[in-house]
Amino acid sequence: MFDRTLLLKLAQTHESFYLYDQRVMLSHLFQLRSAIPWAHFLYSVKANPHHAVLDTVFSQGFGGDAASLGEVELCRMHGLKPEEIFFSAPGKPASALSGALGRCTLVADSLGEMERIEALAEERETTADIGLRVNPDFTFTADEGAPGKFGVDEEQLFDAMDRLKAMKRVRLVGIHVHLKSQELDEAVLERYYRKLLELAERVAEALGRPLRFLNLGSGLGIPFGAQDASLDVSALGVGVSAQVEAFRRRFPETRLYIETGRFVTGRAGIYATHVTDVKTSRGKRYALLANTLNGFARPSLAQLVAQYTHAPQPPMWEPLFTCRRPYRIYVLNDAQETETVTLAGNLCTAADLVEPMITLPKLSVGDVVVFTNAGCYAAVISPFQFASLEPPAQLFLTEEGQILE
Repeated sequence: MFDRTLLLKLAQTHESFYLYDQRVMLSHLFQLRSAIPWAHFLYSVKANPHHAVLDTVFSQGFGGDAASLGEVELCRMHGLKPEEIFFSAPGKPASALSGALGRCTLVADSLGEMERIEALAEERETTADIGLRVNPDFTFTADEGAPGKFGVDEEQLFDAMDRLKAMKRVRLVGIHVHLKSQELDEAVLERYYRKLLELAERVAEALGRPLRFLNLGSGLGIPFGAQDASLDVSALGVGVSAQVEAFRRRFPETRLYIETGRFVTGRAGIYATHVTDVKTSRGKRYALLANTLNGFARPSLAQLVAQYTHAPQPPMWEPLFTCRRPYRIYVLNDAQETETVTLAGNLCTAADLVEPMITLPKLSVGDVVVFTNAGCYAAVISPFQFASLEPPAQLFLTEEGQILE
């Protein structure tokens, strides 16, 4: 995916670095718009908030899915209008509600939060059109709901409908549902989308007016592991199009949104680092890498899960854990000989383990090792401050071949 010569050149001046490829991102943006033309898309800022990534995505007409007041401000700094920014997160503190009111579309996560937004609007003598996150009476695979920290249970929403309609300063104009990440079966997503359209119809009927928006959430997965097949987004778009058209005939005012999750950036980034030492301990070969747990934490997190479960495929715990090896590893050397080696990091902790007993081209100090699938939930979840080490650089490769920092 990336040019070996370019990576080796960048490695001469950076001990470790991320590289995000604009061309790959644009191809994924185009793929989504072409495959699912009936949807508007929201970029999940928390996946990768690099400034050039945001510029790229927002320049293509995508809105922003913000999970904090800071992300709301990032969206605004990068040119989005308040109606293009959706702030959805559980347990928003009062300061976040205060700072976000009027600067985005607030999506309340509870009935109590709706009441706090109304009190804030009353205090400012204004009104607020907001959304509400709903925990529906179904899941991706079952026809009954499950308890969870996100949103308002569907039955609670309908029980409180008269109370919501009586609010003077707050008007419910949309609903948001997000149940799962990293789904690779388009048939599962089709079923989920159909059920959400039916839920939106019931909510609109209970409100007595059409919704302004329905946010279908994310779930669009990418092939992380070697066993993963790619999600067929074209089949997904076609598979639910008939029900979407029927919904639109009845509710032409309602915009349908899908959050991009990791789909846009996940495969558009790599992580590169250097071998800092090679040693043998009681017959076992080790290669130490710079800035692994503290620079690219996903491998160490996967190994941590493996330490505590013997299941072949442990359940996902996104975004921290997807599968045992959610990347491919490439060694940028010309070695003809291979060896079985344990890759570990250079932090003063045994938890800094990357890959035990993997067969790779024989490693030497100074070699560059590259990990794929590092464009999302990678830099943002890595503890850069651990041990006060220099954090990895985050570089951006433009369509024209220019490197931005």
